[in-house]
Amino acid sequence: MYKDFFVGTVIQIAIIIAILISSCSRNDADSYENQYLDIPDSSFEAILIKEGIDSDGVLNQRMLRKDASEVSVLDLNFSNEGVISDLTGIEGFVGLRKLSVMQHELVGIDLSSNTLLDTLLLAGNFISTIDVSNNPNLILMDVQANELNSVEGLSNAKSLKKLNLSWNLFEEFSVQNESLEVLHMSQNILKTINTEGAVNLKNILLTTNELTTVDFSKNVKLETVLISDNKIQNIDLEHNTGLTHLYISSNSLINLDVGSNQELIDLKVDRNPNLNCIKINSGQNIPNVSISEYQELNTSCE
Repeated sequence: MYKDFFVGTVIQIAIIIAILISSCSRNDADSYENQYLDIPDSSFEAILIKEGIDSDGVLNQRMLRKDASEVSVLDLNFSNEGVISDLTGIEGFVGLRKLSVMQHELVGIDLSSNTLLDTLLLAGNFISTIDVSNNPNLILMDVQANELNSVEGLSNAKSLKKLNLSWNLFEEFSVQNESLEVLHMSQNILKTINTEGAVNLKNILLTTNELTTVDFSKNVKLETVLISDNKIQNIDLEHNTGLTHLYISSNSLINLDVGSNQELIDLKVDRNPNLNCIKINSGQNIPNVSISEYQELNTSCE
């Protein structure tokens, strides 16, 4: 009987010890999670060390969360520290306002925890998808030269002023951000674009796409329109009275009337083989004009 009691007691003690060890392990794991960020990309960590952000100064695939949380500007542009392909750990930089990671090899990025971001520079990577739903404070977003064909959550960026999506893979695009003033989308494969909601748009760059038509009737504040190297046949600029620069060379224009654009100072309309006459108003003077030898400016175009 004593033996049975002894054995039972030993088993109970063993169980209690096991529970305590397990609890300690969980606490240790929780403590690690609370204190440290995983930084699996050695090039990412090397730059953080070089910039004095990763305070332990050792390449060990981790850094203190406290160090990350104190950073407001993070410049990770290409350097001698190597190429970054994984930005795991960026979620700990919760105070970040500006992030620049240009000319690396990122294929994706999770910015859901970086809610204070106002400047995002990711040009020259291989990013195919991006979601900025949790980045409502964005003012400048430059993601040119990637592999994007869409941007998720863009409408949440109510303060966005400049957006650069050039050199990507967009076939269609719609932007409804009222705050947007500058949109760059050259060198895509755009067939359709809707800028109706971008009522404060001043500058738009759509050079080298596959557009056959554009509608800027709602963008009455436009000053610069660069849309050369497309397939546009007709364009109505009647409502764009503040237009100063119009580049529409190498298209398929049949007619063009810039009589409503009295502020125009720079017009490029050459290499439109079916366009012989560009209609202007009497007395209208455009200081800089680029036309082909078979074209003319005239107040009357038959």
